Amino acid sequence: MLCCFCHRSLSVFNCLFVLRSPTRASLGKIEIPLLLFHQFLLFRIQLGRHTSLELIKMAHHANEDHRGKPGNFTMMQYFEWHAEGGGVHWKKYESESERLANMGITACWIPPPTKGSSPEGTGYDIYDIWDLGEFDQKGSVGTKWGTKEDLLKAIKAASEKGIITYIDAVLNHKAGADDKEEFMATMVDENNRNKEVGEMHNIEGWTKFTFPGRGDKYSDMKWNFNHFTGVDYDAKTETTAIFKIQGDGKHWATDVDKENGSFDYLMFADIDHSHPEVEAELNKWGKWVLRETGAYGFRFDAVKHISQSFIAQFVKQVREGENSKAKAFCVGEFWHDSVEALEAYLDGLGTQFSCFDSCLQDNFHQAGEARENYDLRKIFDDSLVQRRPLDAVTLVDNHDTQIGQSLERWVSSAFKPLAYALILLRVDGYPCVFYGDLYGCGGENPQEPMNQLEDIVRCRKHFAYGELRDYWDHPNCLAWVRVGDEEHDGCVVVICNGKEDGSKRCEVGVEHKGEKWTDALGWHQGEVTIGDDGWAEFYSPPESIAIWTKVDARGRDEFQK
Repeated sequence: MLCCFCHRSLSVFNCLFVLRSPTRASLGKIEIPLLLFHQFLLFRIQLGRHTSLELIKMAHHANEDHRGKPGNFTMMQYFEWHAEGGGVHWKKYESESERLANMGITACWIPPPTKGSSPEGTGYDIYDIWDLGEFDQKGSVGTKWGTKEDLLKAIKAASEKGIITYIDAVLNHKAGADDKEEFMATMVDENNRNKEVGEMHNIEGWTKFTFPGRGDKYSDMKWNFNHFTGVDYDAKTETTAIFKIQGDGKHWATDVDKENGSFDYLMFADIDHSHPEVEAELNKWGKWVLRETGAYGFRFDAVKHISQSFIAQFVKQVREGENSKAKAFCVGEFWHDSVEALEAYLDGLGTQFSCFDSCLQDNFHQAGEARENYDLRKIFDDSLVQRRPLDAVTLVDNHDTQIGQSLERWVSSAFKPLAYALILLRVDGYPCVFYGDLYGCGGENPQEPMNQLEDIVRCRKHFAYGELRDYWDHPNCLAWVRVGDEEHDGCVVVICNGKEDGSKRCEVGVEHKGEKWTDALGWHQGEVTIGDDGWAEFYSPPESIAIWTKVDARGRDEFQK
């Protein structure tokens, strides 16, 4: 039986000891989701007044055909905002899957595969959830990313290499309507959507979706204004504003983020998730798209704008509809600077769910800007991975935080190695590697790929196992030891944001006495000999990291000499 933190062979009760992590806050009740990986079952442990064990199936796993050994789970966001269009992206995913698997990627979150409102649409301008690049609609058959045939081939190829795929589900709105309709609506204050401006009146909005290119294949539902709560344009008066659609039972969702009074409305035609036809249609699609594509879960776009009760029931419906398949992994984009807001959202769902750790990402950004003036000992303060490590998907950057995008909060190139070490080489969180950091970012503000990111991911694959020992005693230089397990040799990680070399004396154990250790990245030259007492001094270059392993550690042959 494998421990869900360190993957060592432990009994159920031994598994509890790994909860001693300095990065965790005091925990009164912990839920540890169980992961299924091939024939290995990991647990959800609920620790409270009454300790109980619940065996469940989760989806940080490869499918039943995966033949690799269990190891650390590592997600990758396989796109950036300016990733190449023209229908080649799915083909790239297919061709790169072997490289990704070899470095240690076990899951990829792909961009929305659903048809957008134009051939260049990313899918966030979503038009038809049932068109995965199959029908001649909105100017093309394929999406920006490719055809449905290419998508299915890519997901299958990745799966054969041991990489599972998560679908980006855009369920908040629809764009590119086929026709206009007249209906009653009221303009609302942009800064307080609960405040009506003027009287209810007749407007003309783009809310009629008939999908002439697809017809009734997969679904015969045609959308009209009754299926939406708001729009941002009145074609009759050519007025751009937020209009709340009026009618029986029409209102903004109350279980959304409270910014601007109610943050239900975001863009385009805002979907009414309380409408029974909408709920049934989206639930049907959720089950279908996993079955149709072979994907194993979802990244939910803009969940702070979507009824929380809808998301909860959607997740429940999708998981119940999988029958014998492992439970779908679900992570939401609830972008907020308050960890309390993230915790409240997760508490309110009533089902296992993950969120991206936007608070930790902000800490990384602040640390990068402050450089040596940032106290690294505070890097996990008020982050989701500190409070709820099993529900946190940790990241350094994404398509929204990259330069020029809506949530721009780019982590400096100097700090990125430290940030990736902190999410990839410790115990807590489910780390997500950004496509733009591996391949570079395009657009008007192009960014170069991060140096040797592939090797840092590979270090997670080979060395980041076993007990964690922290040396968290200096504002500019930190270190930790991963002691390894029966199949992995462990490592020492030193990170430094100061202007001079950092060093830290660490214990790796007397069983390593006399061994020669070097930096797997080659960024710090030289060799360290472990003392008879199992201790040694380890180093890092300034504003950098070093990942030390014994010179003949298992997996070291995959690194450049």
